[in-house]
Amino acid sequence: MALGALIGAYQEDDSGRLCALQPLAGRTLIEYQARCAAAAGCAPIVVLVEMVPVALAAALERLRVEGVPVVAVSDPQEAAARFEPHARLLQVADGVAPAMPMVERVAALEERAVLTVPDDERHRDFERIDNDQRWAGLAMVDGQTLASTAAMLGDWDLLSTLLRRTIQAGALHIPTGEGLTPYHARAGGGPGEFDRSLLLASRRARPDWVARYILPPVEEFATEQLMPTKVRPAWLVTAALVLTLLAALAISRGYLWPALGLLLAGMPLDIVGERLGQLRLQPVPAQSPTRRLLWPASGLALLALGWFQTNHGGGWGALATTVAGLAFIEALRIERSGRELPFGHWLFDRRPAIVVTAVVAIGGWWNIALVLLALYAAASFFLVQNWVHRGQRD
Repeated sequence: MALGALIGAYQEDDSGRLCALQPLAGRTLIEYQARCAAAAGCAPIVVLVEMVPVALAAALERLRVEGVPVVAVSDPQEAAARFEPHARLLQVADGVAPAMPMVERVAALEERAVLTVPDDERHRDFERIDNDQRWAGLAMVDGQTLASTAAMLGDWDLLSTLLRRTIQAGALHIPTGEGLTPYHARAGGGPGEFDRSLLLASRRARPDWVARYILPPVEEFATEQLMPTKVRPAWLVTAALVLTLLAALAISRGYLWPALGLLLAGMPLDIVGERLGQLRLQPVPAQSPTRRLLWPASGLALLALGWFQTNHGGGWGALATTVAGLAFIEALRIERSGRELPFGHWLFDRRPAIVVTAVVAIGGWWNIALVLLALYAAASFFLVQNWVHRGQRD
């Protein structure tokens, strides 16, 4: 059954600005709402407005450019006409930003439902349902109820009336979980607390020990600073790739320390880009060309180091060690592909290789760095291979 979304965008906050245009997670609240709906599989996404100011028109255009199927309407009957009678509709309250896990939960339902919060002081800005509950700004309704409500509406508010009729029809009440209270644009204190909760929710287990134990403070600070900016997540991944390629070029020219600085600077960029994508519901695809090229670009930098050392005192042994290391690195990549390993974060990876090289290079031992990286890659490969084949035997 088709799933659509209906979002209100006509109420104003205390400053006279549309609640839908409040800043949230680096964009406007309406963009966050629409991206949530799109991520849950809603199409079309209808935004109900009285008139479209320039800022709202710009926000909706940004969404369309990103491929979000959003359309603005001012007439309730036109809004109803956008959906099939038997379609399921995700109703999102004006000025309310729900947590994405709750959006996914409600969107998966086949029956009428309303998301609720307790009727207490903390939730006083949310619309009251009864003596014990208030509406958390998210409901599952149907196109037929929307059409009949729009037809008999008169001077009443469409979203509020639609909510009441859905509740009267016996909708399921779903309380929000702990830590999943939606943000309300009319609540005091601004969106900072909700932004912080989004930032916390975007944390993920990291794939290597450098990302897990060394980079978190840098990653957290950078993500928080970039969240309100217009920097796109994909730009950061591209920047990491460019820095790696520049480092490979610098190594080939003998600028080893500047190259190492470039590699160190690029270490957190793809992680920060990934988190920004999660925060803005615009994840960088795992199979995007820039992400896939990070690994071979790092291999190119290692090969450049081996070649430079071969021509500057290391002899052919430096190049042979590098080639052997690259062979083990590629074998490791193939062997562990698609497998979750309990010790996976200790294995050879791009960031650990950079840190190991930086530590050893402090003493000027670039050739030793090549040997250590080759041994690290070989040990990682044999460890994974033993784990995989032991599991197959068992």
